[in-house]
Amino acid sequence: MKKRMYLSSIRSLMSKCLIASVAVSVVSGLAAATDSRIEFNRDIRPLLSQNCLPCHGHDKNTRKADLRLDLREDSILEKDGRRPIVPGDSTSSELIRRIYTLDSDDRMPPEDSGKELSEPEKELLKAWIDQGAEYQSHWSFIPPVQSLLPDVGDAAWPANPIDYFILNRLDEEGLMPAAEADERRLIRRLYLDVIGLPPTVEEVDRFIEAGGNDAYVNKVDELLSSTAFGERLAVFWLDLVRYADTVGYHGDQPFSVYPFRDYVIEAFNSNKPFDEFTREQLAGDLLPNAGPVQQVASGYNRLNMITAEGGAQDKEYLVKYAADRVRTTGSTWIASPLGCAECHDHKFDPFTTRDFYSFGAYFADLKEKGFYGGAHSTGKWGPSIPVPNSRQKKRLARLNAGVKALKERFSDTPPELVAAQREWETRAIVSPSPKLGNWYSVGPFAAESFDQAHEQAFGPEKGVDLEQTFQDGKLKWVEKPDWVDSQIQTLKGENSATYLFRTIESESEQALPISLGSDDSIQVWLNGESVLSKKISRGVAPDQDRISLPLDKGSHQLLMKITNGGGGYGFYFGVKDSLPENISAALAVKGQDRTSEELETINRYFRSITPLLEDLRKDISLAQNATMEFEKNLPTMLVSLSVDPREMRVLNRGNWMDESGPIVQPSVPEFLKINQKSQRRQTRLDLAEWLVSRENPLTARTFVNRLWKIFYGSGLAPNLDDLGSQGDWPTHPRLLDWLAVEFMESGWNIKRLVRLLVTSSTYRQDSTASKSLVDRDPLNRLYGRQSRFRLEAELVRDNALKISGLLVEKVGGRSVKPYQPKGYYAQLNFPKRVYQPDTGEDQYRRGVYSHWQRTFLHPSMSAFDAPNREECTADRPKSNTPLQALVLLNDPSHVEGARVLSEKILRMKMETLDERLDYAFTTATARRAGPKEREILRALHARHLEQFQVDSQAAGQLVGVGYSPSSASFDTAELAAMTSVCRAILNLQETISRY
Repeated sequence: MKKRMYLSSIRSLMSKCLIASVAVSVVSGLAAATDSRIEFNRDIRPLLSQNCLPCHGHDKNTRKADLRLDLREDSILEKDGRRPIVPGDSTSSELIRRIYTLDSDDRMPPEDSGKELSEPEKELLKAWIDQGAEYQSHWSFIPPVQSLLPDVGDAAWPANPIDYFILNRLDEEGLMPAAEADERRLIRRLYLDVIGLPPTVEEVDRFIEAGGNDAYVNKVDELLSSTAFGERLAVFWLDLVRYADTVGYHGDQPFSVYPFRDYVIEAFNSNKPFDEFTREQLAGDLLPNAGPVQQVASGYNRLNMITAEGGAQDKEYLVKYAADRVRTTGSTWIASPLGCAECHDHKFDPFTTRDFYSFGAYFADLKEKGFYGGAHSTGKWGPSIPVPNSRQKKRLARLNAGVKALKERFSDTPPELVAAQREWETRAIVSPSPKLGNWYSVGPFAAESFDQAHEQAFGPEKGVDLEQTFQDGKLKWVEKPDWVDSQIQTLKGENSATYLFRTIESESEQALPISLGSDDSIQVWLNGESVLSKKISRGVAPDQDRISLPLDKGSHQLLMKITNGGGGYGFYFGVKDSLPENISAALAVKGQDRTSEELETINRYFRSITPLLEDLRKDISLAQNATMEFEKNLPTMLVSLSVDPREMRVLNRGNWMDESGPIVQPSVPEFLKINQKSQRRQTRLDLAEWLVSRENPLTARTFVNRLWKIFYGSGLAPNLDDLGSQGDWPTHPRLLDWLAVEFMESGWNIKRLVRLLVTSSTYRQDSTASKSLVDRDPLNRLYGRQSRFRLEAELVRDNALKISGLLVEKVGGRSVKPYQPKGYYAQLNFPKRVYQPDTGEDQYRRGVYSHWQRTFLHPSMSAFDAPNREECTADRPKSNTPLQALVLLNDPSHVEGARVLSEKILRMKMETLDERLDYAFTTATARRAGPKEREILRALHARHLEQFQVDSQAAGQLVGVGYSPSSASFDTAELAAMTSVCRAILNLQETISRY
């Protein structure tokens, strides 16, 4: 019963807010109808879009009576003796007759549509027709123009151009802006908005002491230059581009894309122009002289979900990936729901199905597969590059320098080497070929993993005795006379090793060139000395590795170890000519007649086989292997790699098996084409250039609108992901266009735009307003006050870590794993996984660095409405649930934060409990606790102190939460009681909200 009453109250409140909002809209429209010209985009298009266009709009497949009401030339034509709209004469217009008729068969919208026009809306349509029924192109498809600043009643209030537009609208509504927020609330708001972290008590005090507008503006500039700015702003961009650390489908395995997240953070911190930011993400690999930064940025195209599920159809998933990129790019850059046109023409906007697939054709050049078979175990999800950090770059440079120095020594020509080469040359051609004995094998030696099978020494490495047995006689050497060289030989076993042995007899000193192949890794010893070690996953094939065996006169022992990780298993061994053909040809030429190329060929080959350089060759091999091993463990990033584009067709109703549709070339939506005269095939770089073209009406508006939402709580155009016909008319269209033009003319300068937003008087208003203003504008669409809203999921935890002092403000690096309930990953398979929280400083990193598991998002993130990022998300919902309170009270990050804050307070040696409580409260909220609040906190402390003095075990358990050690210098009961108080403070709505 209580639950039903609660839900009923919520619905009632939402209904009242909705009615009030609609009332403002309708009254505004009626005012326009009676006092001024009705504007089609503002007043009429929303009514038609909501009620009429599903049946009389752009989509020919659902159009009724062959009537379009979205086009003036169609709506005024006579049809069956009647004209739907007669400009200037509503009484003769069939549209008006249909919306007023009492005949249910004729009335529009029809009853079964579930839609109904209100009386004010009907009157608005009549007035519009009587005024001439003028149409406009949709406002968002018209390039923005920067209008003059409007007149305002109080010229002293505006601090920058934004305020003129806001105050002008408030003046029109007969409203006054709220007073400026007090300094404590304002500075906390600024910190949370710009860097996503609260100020310390000391920072608040210094700001208040400095006082004045200059102190505020200086603080804005200081925060914009903080590396935390990029971390805070990256959150919304990563939502848009659906960044995650796992592939999403089926087993939801991890893939390496975190360098892209670091690229986004650095781009915002370095104030990379947004047009450059756009080009690098969509087509970084296609830019002239593209470097690692641009290649990493191009990983945007690889952030979609991908699959390694057995049975997945390659062609089907290529279609899925292409469609995802169309939806994401359309939503991210131009706030257009292109995805609605995948199966049919868009019902409300002029996007066609052909537009959808032509847009997708831009990405047809990406090297990718639909089905990444085996990638769940190999980690090979497509083209990738190593992305070393600065420390790793220095280490790699040292390793490469070491290899270079050894190779320079290898090129020296001391006298003894020259003499040895002459002797070798005189006998090289007449030397008989070595004799190879039959193969022997022993195995397979099973192991728990591929790594163990490769690395473990099972016995033969210590010396080969063909009579020796292994594993209590279960394994022994077996002769393989039927194994023929230069053919692939098949072995058996998974996660296992097999050893191969044979003898080699040589009548002279020479080098024996051999060709090798393996599935998977291979190790080779000659006379007990390692000559090749390669840990790799691959299918066996000839000539995967080529080495030369340095042979003295006499008998030699050759041992090989082949290790398999899964799937096929086998090896290849082939003997090349004793002398390669080019060496024999060069030696056949008399010394004085040899060209410089022939001399260099002979010299290089001799150095590769002579015993005089054996130690140096080993040193070079070891140095190269060390470099390769280091490079193998470097972080990698999936990147875009352009290849010949695959064919793209219009798919009938999105059916990937239907190949009857026409082939399409890359193209932007037909009605938005801008100066596209080139006859060559368009590329992703052309797409990026179109997106940031000054003539493109959508991109700047889209980005500006989303930034406005971050700093004001809602967009100037409320629908962040749809600026089309189904989106709401902007509350301040001239302001939105002014900001869009300003953004482009500034060189797409993001920090300049943010600075403009937060230095306005509009931004600095108090979030508390008069009852009359709240009644008139409950959703704060007129911005006559600042908004109040809860922090994003990542910032909720960041806030607690910062308040406690636990936060590690390290920028960039691999994704980290905060505390998480045990067993949360129990349902993950292929492979099975156990979540292991990070220790040390990685446990206390910002939420933007948290491991993002798409199918099992961190429960704290989910509780606070973070998206799983399977799809582009432009606007996170903001719920308010009891589960959130439980997270704040019980998540180890918050409990540990409360304990560490308590230790800090107790360490400060404050004389009274009230001083301690005040410090804790101010640290969390930036304001002093009121008398009633302090009284409640004192009572809470007293109650818990009494409890923990009796129950020492409970006290110990509470202060023992978390990896950071608890100080033994405090009384456990006192520390636990103060921790309880700090838990309550961290749980306050005010603590996790921005005002």
